[in-house]
Amino acid sequence: MGILNVTPDSFSDGGHFTQINSALKQTESMIENGAQIIDIGGESTRPGAKDVSEHDEIERVIPVLKAIKQRFDIKVSIDTSKAKVMADAVDYGADIINDVRALQNEGCIDVMSQCELPICLMHMQGLPRTMQIAPEYNNLIDDITTFFEQRIQACNKAGIDTNRLILDPGFGFGKTMEQNFKLLAKFSAFKHFKLPLLAGLSRKSMFGALLNREVEQRVSASVASAIIAAQQGANIIRVHDVKETVDALKVLETVNKYQ
Repeated sequence: MGILNVTPDSFSDGGHFTQINSALKQTESMIENGAQIIDIGGESTRPGAKDVSEHDEIERVIPVLKAIKQRFDIKVSIDTSKAKVMADAVDYGADIINDVRALQNEGCIDVMSQCELPICLMHMQGLPRTMQIAPEYNNLIDDITTFFEQRIQACNKAGIDTNRLILDPGFGFGKTMEQNFKLLAKFSAFKHFKLPLLAGLSRKSMFGALLNREVEQRVSASVASAIIAAQQGANIIRVHDVKETVDALKVLETVNKYQ
């Protein structure tokens, strides 16, 4: 899954792809490098990010979605937590809805109950503005597991089949550096749900804290984490650096053939 942020303030590539032409060029590059899904985001979810109005998010996301679907034969995911954005994305040909708030915002679960698209439910403790202020867990893996169980139950109650769901434990969303690395080490714990798992570690601050690297210098660490996540059972790897990650995953895939 290649990341396409059409935002002015995302932590890694904010402002780079806010114009249709630059967004299409980046999409083409990611597809050529092996991306199988393009994930469009119109609101930054970095720590401390400001809220974006529903209108502004739609204005950012929908024209890019339409342009990509017209030009490329590629699955497109829309990264949003707003019901109206979800509804419009469904109408204009989105293939997946990727929600960092796991359909908890008003109207979201109702909108998604009216379609058949896959939905990615992500775990986040708190909200983007405050999520990194001393996050605490009784037991990291158990708490996230309980959250997923509750959200799956809520989806089922709304008429959303479990087989439409994808789970993302939310690296960097309300978790300390140590908690993030523990989550990566224990990622396979979520395989018991028997649902597709998404890992989004690309260029995260956990690598900056560990290695003292700026965002652009975290590619190697991101690729290493992608390999570990894949070994732990991740089915979808969400990344900025598509070419480097695809190359590494091809090596892993080839080695696995001989085991």
